[in-house]
Amino acid sequence: MEQSLYEKLDGSYTKVGDYLLPNLVLDETERRHIGKYGRLRKRYLKEHRRALYTNLLLTGKLDQHLTEIDEACEDCMELIARQMAKREGVTEALKADDQMEWVRRMNSIRSRAEEIVLHELIYC
Repeated sequence: MEQSLYEKLDGSYTKVGDYLLPNLVLDETERRHIGKYGRLRKRYLKEHRRALYTNLLLTGKLDQHLTEIDEACEDCMELIARQMAKREGVTEALKADDQMEWVRRMNSIRSRAEEIVLHELIYC
């Protein structure tokens, strides 16, 4: 019987009942923590960019990509929020004088910063 391409590439089979199943082993990859933005990116890739998602998954680079996106989003959120707060005069003095006003403004800033990050890094 002629060898299959898989066997020529040093692959082997295990007989299960009447079937020969290839002995496939995934490479050991480091498990990484994927946060909120990484999960959003993964869902976007799955639903809208299937080819890129499949390519990243099959090459074993998906977790790395998602981790990098998550870290970049967190850094951008922090930077944008800090810059907006400085420009709009949301300071520690305001926090000490009127806490509810400070919370309202900071929530608004975080919301706007997140919209920017989602548009620029996640859904592109």
